[in-house]
Amino acid sequence: MKHLFTTLTLLLATAVAVAQPNTARRIVELGTTDNQTMHHLDMLVNRIGGRPTGSAAGETAEQWAADCFRRWGLEVDLEPAGEMRLGFNRAGWWGHQSGEESATLHFATPSYSVGTRGPQKGHVVVEPRSQRQFDRMKGRLKGAWVLVNGTSAGWTLARGEKAAAQRRAIIEANAEAEKHNYALRGKEGERKPLDEKTPALFYDEMVQAGVLGFVQAAKLPIRALYDTTAVRGGIDFDQLPTTPTILLSEEQYNRIRTLAEQRRDVELEFDIRNHFRPGPIPYHNVVARIEGAKYPDEYVVVGAHLDSYDVATGGVDCGSGVSVVMEAARLLAAAEAKPARTILFILYAGEEFGLWGSSAWVEQHEELLPKISNLFNRDGGPMPYTGFSVPRSLVKQYEKLAEPLRECYPDYGFTIDTLRTRKVPTRTGGTDASSFAVKGVPAVQMNEWNDPKGYGFDYGEIWHTERDTYRKSIPEYQEQASVAMALMLLGTANLDQMWPREEVYNE
Repeated sequence: MKHLFTTLTLLLATAVAVAQPNTARRIVELGTTDNQTMHHLDMLVNRIGGRPTGSAAGETAEQWAADCFRRWGLEVDLEPAGEMRLGFNRAGWWGHQSGEESATLHFATPSYSVGTRGPQKGHVVVEPRSQRQFDRMKGRLKGAWVLVNGTSAGWTLARGEKAAAQRRAIIEANAEAEKHNYALRGKEGERKPLDEKTPALFYDEMVQAGVLGFVQAAKLPIRALYDTTAVRGGIDFDQLPTTPTILLSEEQYNRIRTLAEQRRDVELEFDIRNHFRPGPIPYHNVVARIEGAKYPDEYVVVGAHLDSYDVATGGVDCGSGVSVVMEAARLLAAAEAKPARTILFILYAGEEFGLWGSSAWVEQHEELLPKISNLFNRDGGPMPYTGFSVPRSLVKQYEKLAEPLRECYPDYGFTIDTLRTRKVPTRTGGTDASSFAVKGVPAVQMNEWNDPKGYGFDYGEIWHTERDTYRKSIPEYQEQASVAMALMLLGTANLDQMWPREEVYNE
């Protein structure tokens, strides 16, 4: 019986080795003649749209992705990763300037921030910077849109006890500065400047006075993030804020402010349909698998985050990742790949709010972490893969694995380099890969920062901004990336050994 078992094992290993080149050729053939990466992206971002965790679109995306994996023949689980105390859904928004000058307004609002009570029109005031200024204008605050200082970084204006205490200290300092400067009228001496940087110094007082909302300048393209208090569990449905934060294009903001400071006739009207729902709202990681034929309890993992901001549609961050990971799964399934190790495909929830999905998966599957050969993650934009740094002992094997990719895509090249060892990171970073790396799991990514054909892609232009749309993804780069991902996943799963961790981390 022992000899029979040994013989069967050798036959299986031989079959896997023989099938590898044939499967790789089939993947390349399918990936170049019937690549569906951009179809997946179209469905995700144009049919479903922006997908903040806790939104109806986020839930739809989870179900859609799971259904796709099942249709391709993969095993799929929707694994609970957490709950939101509030849900958020964004509908339409528009704004108009009227008075001496008219214009359609270019603006956005952060997710999980409050909208208007239908169309709301009001006059414009510039925020006060001292108690004296507030007292002089408080009668004009009711029904006003308030222009606040500073340039938005994408968040809502701070509120709550801590923010109020910080503002009160600045108000008191500004009052002292005014008193000092008043005493120096007509005399020589150094004037004290007022704090002009902190926005909405009289936030609570202005809300109580009945302002319609706050308007802050924003550079183009407008970056819109989220209300941290609402997202991070500080409030319930009956404690929602009442006053919108509007991020208005810098050019329009400056012109409107000039008109307001000249006391000219200017009115703004906004209709912002930001809607909430009471929680708990569960969110999930979508986990699909192709079972390993030889080492089913060893793993190669690949992921991307399914959630996105919704001021655009998440076409790049991270639609460009999700669509490539899904197409890699489809190509492997269609090519009838039989990897030696199990390949897990994970679409994470909650990355934008703090790596919630990947952190939950790592915590829930701690026993699997020592059995992961490498964790691939795509979250760097719609670029092709142009190289891979691998452990020294595996360079020759990866040179062989890269041959079909180089032959199929000679314009991109695909270099195999020796990986330099590094220390295990002590804190997570900006992508889901870091949730694994801090646990000592190899999380080495293929090179994806080159733009070899010169499409002029700029990640900073789309990162969390209104330009993160379908048209910013580059089809030929995305299609190459899906083929490269499928080949490297299969090749890594079929190696004679798992990645040696001592060649990845030096402690």
